[in-house]
Amino acid sequence: MSENNKSCSEGCSKESCEGCSHNKESLIEKTHEFNSIKKVIGVVSGKGGVGKSIVTSMLAVLMNRKGYKSAVLDADITGPSIPRIFGIKEKAQGSEIGLFPAKSKTDIGIMSVNLLLENDTDPVVWRGPIIAGTVKQFWTDVLWGDVDYMFIDMPPGTGDVPLTVFQSIPVDGIIIVTSPQELVSMIVEKAVKMAQMMDIPILGLVENMSYFKCPDCGKEISIFGESHVEQIAADNNITNIAKLPINPKIAAACDKGAIELFEGNWLDVLADKLETMLESEN
Repeated sequence: MSENNKSCSEGCSKESCEGCSHNKESLIEKTHEFNSIKKVIGVVSGKGGVGKSIVTSMLAVLMNRKGYKSAVLDADITGPSIPRIFGIKEKAQGSEIGLFPAKSKTDIGIMSVNLLLENDTDPVVWRGPIIAGTVKQFWTDVLWGDVDYMFIDMPPGTGDVPLTVFQSIPVDGIIIVTSPQELVSMIVEKAVKMAQMMDIPILGLVENMSYFKCPDCGKEISIFGESHVEQIAADNNITNIAKLPINPKIAAACDKGAIELFEGNWLDVLADKLETMLESEN
């Protein structure tokens, strides 16, 4: 455990316990009084463009198929894509008691800044504190109701929003999304070290665009280079690994807003891991 994770002493100052577990607990925000959210899973990446939002959406769909109530909090405020992936076009509605999430075709709750903008293509040109405050409000002010698994689609990197989420929301664990390039292993370690600093368990590692399977001969072709996911996982003591191939059907499903119809067992190992988290409490 990082030095910053040590429990602070009674006489520590605000500055000296900035990252300690005592300080973290004191910053946790309560969700809306009408909500009951059992497990919160952050989906993170060290860099953009690795398919984090697709993985978030597929995991929400898989847990929904298992009979659990799932929801997606889109914390990627400046680059939201979750509503498009699920085919949600209507705007979020609210009342005097809070904001209602949109619902997908299979009843997955969705909240994203794109559900609040007049036009989907309007840019969000906000400074960091406002963006972080918006993410917090998605947790505290949205009427999610009963949720078994909430997935938070994080923006890439280790900046304001991931820090706000880890400090303000009781995250039960994270899943890191990466791609095969060797350079990415260094960036993954940044995400791993941030999670360790914040005392957040790492539940699994997904290598997206891992390979392309030839539809004619079935051969797996490593378009972006050989996989390093096993080595990265071993170096960081991550036990659950999934490889997501380059699959035109997945891309087409996202473009059509039909991710709930995807077929494939690539992420089943992670869905099974998530299921054990609730089963262990029963």
